Amino acid sequence: MTPEKTIAFFPEASYGAALNCVGIAQQLRALGARPVFICHPGFSDVFAEYGFPEYHLADEVLDGKTDWTDFISRHQDAFRQSPYEQLESYVRPTWDAIVDTALAVEQPLRQLLNRLKPDAIVLDNVVMFPAIANAGVPWIRIVSCAETEIPDESVPPYLSGLSAEKSASWDDFIREYDRVTAPAHKRFSAMMNDCGLKPPAAPLFLGPSPHLNLLLAPEIIRYSRQKPLDPSRFVFLDGCVRQEADYQAPVFAAYNDQPLVLTSFGSLGAMDVSMIKRMLEVFATLPFRFIVNVGPWRDEYTEVPDNVFVDSWFPQSSVVEQASLFIHHGGNNSFCEALYFGVPSLVMPYCWDGHDNARRAQETGVGRMLPRYDWQPHELEVEIRSLLADKAMAQRLKSNALKMQAHAGARLAAEKILQVTAKPAASSARKNTPKRGGDSIA
Repeated sequence: MTPEKTIAFFPEASYGAALNCVGIAQQLRALGARPVFICHPGFSDVFAEYGFPEYHLADEVLDGKTDWTDFISRHQDAFRQSPYEQLESYVRPTWDAIVDTALAVEQPLRQLLNRLKPDAIVLDNVVMFPAIANAGVPWIRIVSCAETEIPDESVPPYLSGLSAEKSASWDDFIREYDRVTAPAHKRFSAMMNDCGLKPPAAPLFLGPSPHLNLLLAPEIIRYSRQKPLDPSRFVFLDGCVRQEADYQAPVFAAYNDQPLVLTSFGSLGAMDVSMIKRMLEVFATLPFRFIVNVGPWRDEYTEVPDNVFVDSWFPQSSVVEQASLFIHHGGNNSFCEALYFGVPSLVMPYCWDGHDNARRAQETGVGRMLPRYDWQPHELEVEIRSLLADKAMAQRLKSNALKMQAHAGARLAAEKILQVTAKPAASSARKNTPKRGGDSIA
């Protein structure tokens, strides 16, 4: 009997990446593999809840470096700024913190991988960890952020929120991005060199895997690239949704026969209590049902309108499937789930690739974008009503959803990962190969 393959997942410390990996791991398990998860502090039991073994990187090792709730709280003022202004106020300190984390976990991650002896490692992150490159087994990259993370002359700059129509603003953003990330990239490059690895050229912190790269970007929002990605190494999943428990929507005091609107700003965006309360005031005036994810701040909501239900957590994909509109922050997982179930998006971004997805939703006609703070009550109302009434958009999204669901992205990802482990190179002896990892994108 062929021994089961152990596939180690190492997602970044965000629920979007973590839960996207769960969907792929579920399919790997169905195919007879043994998926395990390497966890940041704060993600204990997230993967165990789905029946997967967890291996934790200890709090004392990271010394609070992955406390992203605290990090976001300290940088909330930046979220009122433009993507260009955020380069200095938010993107620079974020890359500093990411590199700090990579430095801190290098030794314990290496030791853990030596114990686990996986047949392959799946990295869903934005930075390379030398321990993974030096583990002696294939590693697979998942791009669970927007497609803009993989640069191209015809794709807008990553994190810019700029239109697909090229302009001078692209060059301005690229120059500033290069400037603000240079110090972090210098530290990152030194770490890679110390571990015998060639760092990716600035400003990239993670190059493509030489084995397999999985991208979430569905065809309906995909960019036309000047240099197409090599399909033997880059696989678009066209949606990758985990299996969740069924969700029974609550009975509301009124409007139970009216459309359901889900609002969720991710695991970190929910801390913006005052902004969400302002939205609830608008929801109270509308003849629709609203389900709102408020994260750990549930106790802050002492007065909730009759047509609104708030809670700390929902099985999001199961709720999206029942919704007629999804209001979110532009997180790639949320955006792709909306498309997978044929639901229009109202994107209110506050940072990172949320800006890119908000712009892409509007310019491809799968939703609309609205500033997170600079809106008036009547503007929010108009956007909600118009998106719910847009029959042409609804039909287009439903047709696209059928294509995405038939594509079975999570299953495809699992099959591709197992194909990588079956290649002869996958069984080679573990060894450190110096100065590797500088692969080109194409």
